[in-house]
Amino acid sequence: MSTAAQPVVVARDLKQVYTLNHGAFRPVDHLQAVSGVSFTIEAGKTLAVVGESGCGKSTLARMVSLIETPAAGELKLGLVDVLQASTAERHALRRTVQLVFQNPYGSLNPRKKIGAILEAPLEINTTLDATQRAEQAKAMLALVGLRPEHYDRYPHMFSGGQRQRIAIARALMLKPALIVADEPVSALDVSIQAQVLNLLADLQRELGLAYLFISHDLGVVRHIADDLLVMYLGHTMEQGDKRTIFAQPLHPYTQALLASTPGIAGSGAARQRIVLKGELPSPLNPPSGCVFCTRCAHVTAQCESQRPVLRELAGRQIACHHAEQFIQPAAVAAST
Repeated sequence: MSTAAQPVVVARDLKQVYTLNHGAFRPVDHLQAVSGVSFTIEAGKTLAVVGESGCGKSTLARMVSLIETPAAGELKLGLVDVLQASTAERHALRRTVQLVFQNPYGSLNPRKKIGAILEAPLEINTTLDATQRAEQAKAMLALVGLRPEHYDRYPHMFSGGQRQRIAIARALMLKPALIVADEPVSALDVSIQAQVLNLLADLQRELGLAYLFISHDLGVVRHIADDLLVMYLGHTMEQGDKRTIFAQPLHPYTQALLASTPGIAGSGAARQRIVLKGELPSPLNPPSGCVFCTRCAHVTAQCESQRPVLRELAGRQIACHHAEQFIQPAAVAAST
């Protein structure tokens, strides 16, 4: 691979385990929040991570944004191995990864003016003087579609969509290579969601940003993602190009997610609605075989006893023993 195509982030077999202490004289539990997730994101590309609440999406986001250290695996930002980096290197790496949070009402300090909020990253991480910081903050406001007079206003004076634009501007102040967006539009009205998604797409084209986009809304993902990673109980179920997976999902869990999203249909026809039975298993006591076997309509004895490995099939990675039965002839032809 050429230097120009050097990935912004590379994750290999990332794992995160939390230790739960229930007190004296009681055994300690180990919760495996993320179990061996791998992916690569290049500049100008978006990887969307989807799944139900509790599947490990936000834990993955915290590891990539260096809020948490992975329990195992490999994580590279650019050419730097995060797990082997020194304290100074990790401090420098944090400038290259920035977060956009879900709630635009809670992510901005209500006591500070917008100018001060935007300048704070520059004040902490650069040697720019006050005039230079103000110039850059006002230029960033313009870049996200806000006006210069907004510089002297407080967060409560803005709508939800405007606040999220401010949050995006703050994330861009240090010129990061990667933006980790954790449900960035789920708290916004549908019409405003489209505006913010268009802004993110415009900024990506202009600045060459890489996005790790965490979402439960496949309708949103369809418009912004290049690649898709479907997670369930900390495991990767299906992973690959968005168009390939949306056109022909092969994992029963992916099929259920897509079927439950209004307006998404495969191969030009409406999908039959799939209702998943049962509750999400406890991550403290996951099934011994396939983690999805307790809710899958196609479960077999092999599924209950043997955990499927992630393998290449029909143009994507999939963890399912019986995925071949869901391949349609058109999908086979497209993958060859």
